[in-house]
Amino acid sequence: MSSAVTEAVAAAPTPAAVPAAPRRRGIGEVILEVKNISLSFGGVKALTDISFDVREHEVRAIIGPNGAGKSSMLNCINGVYSPQQGRITFRGRTFDHMNSRQVAEMGIARTFQSLALFKGMSVLDNIMSGRNLKMKTNIFQQVLRNPWASAAEREETEHREFVERIVDFLEIQAYRRTPVGRLPYGLQKRVDLGRALAMQPQVLLLDEPMAGMNVEEKQDMSRFILDVNDEYGTTIVLIEHDMGVVMDISDRVVVLDYGKKIGDGTPAEVRGNPEVISAYLGTSH
Repeated sequence: MSSAVTEAVAAAPTPAAVPAAPRRRGIGEVILEVKNISLSFGGVKALTDISFDVREHEVRAIIGPNGAGKSSMLNCINGVYSPQQGRITFRGRTFDHMNSRQVAEMGIARTFQSLALFKGMSVLDNIMSGRNLKMKTNIFQQVLRNPWASAAEREETEHREFVERIVDFLEIQAYRRTPVGRLPYGLQKRVDLGRALAMQPQVLLLDEPMAGMNVEEKQDMSRFILDVNDEYGTTIVLIEHDMGVVMDISDRVVVLDYGKKIGDGTPAEVRGNPEVISAYLGTSH
């Protein structure tokens, strides 16, 4: 057990990882800053004084053992939770008790560990649901005919064309009309990614995008994440347990343990951090 964990954290990447191709887009300035965030549920401290930043166009990983506070951190960033202390700033604007929709409107999208797709709806319609924030005509205008019919129809066509491009990008053309519930798990995760991309986010939060996947599915998802980062220019913040993948596709890694930050740096720096290795081996407490 100890040997396996040590290899995962301190040794070479696993076969599931995909080597990062040279980026066409350079990493820019800080666009998202998490400063002294603390979050408690009653007497339970989920996060304690966490600080880190995210730079434009980078892939920023958050890792840590189970129960380290990783998902809670993403929930604070996208407005699901309101921390008791600290602040989160995105492009110079500080969050002030914003809900998830308001955060999404600012340009931050999120996927979750558990799929929440509409299983009876097609791939196209599921991804189309991600365009909701971009639609200007309301339901009333869409139902009525004149004078709004042409505008609503034109908008619908434009959004569907955008969604079709995402379908092509994710290589799921053959399944566009298939109900999502009939797809293999790996393809459902790809649809979930597509729905988030449909929001055209500046920052995309991925909560364990490769959980439950086999090696081949992980390789595909790693490739798509890198392509999203490169071709779309989307900044990525992800939680992932496969250390081989994390070390191969991430620019920087922040490490949490028991709700506290114990490491932050490049994959090489984190891989050699004794405190990080101890946390994964279970010897730090």
